[in-house]
Amino acid sequence: MALRRVETIAATLSRSLNWVVERVIALLMLVLVLDVWLGVIDRYIFHWQLPWPEELARYLMIWAALLAISAGIARREHIGIGMFVLSLPMPIQRSILFLVDLIALAAFLYLAIYGLGFAEGGMRRQAMIFGMSLALPYAAVPVSSLLAAIQLLLVALRDQGRFIPVDLAEGAE
Repeated sequence: MALRRVETIAATLSRSLNWVVERVIALLMLVLVLDVWLGVIDRYIFHWQLPWPEELARYLMIWAALLAISAGIARREHIGIGMFVLSLPMPIQRSILFLVDLIALAAFLYLAIYGLGFAEGGMRRQAMIFGMSLALPYAAVPVSSLLAAIQLLLVALRDQGRFIPVDLAEGAE
């Protein structure tokens, strides 16, 4: 009964965290599309020669792509692992999924820790166009890695070694 409660709490936390992350990604993508449109209009219609849309688009895309990792983890949307794991007997599925989750968790935690130094190094560097510190763009690495590690831990607790592709609209069963 306690194990079922842990699964339920982990599923709820995972769903909630993913809900927030997906909305942040959607907002970043909206700003990215508007920025690219502005760049196209600038280049081909008004000829303002704005120097920043391309660089802003790069930073927005990096943030959105790296944050999307945790959304994919929340849904267990890794087709290679899914196809491979589902083709094995259940006891082996549990062992392999646990091992894959453990390795991925270690990798994301390593990236989060290493990424802090990376982002800190960005404080001493300037973006060419904006003249701002590169700490914010570089912070995408530790922030997204930490989110991915948290989401992976929640999903591992939710699934308990079972491969469960989840439709988050219905919740984890």
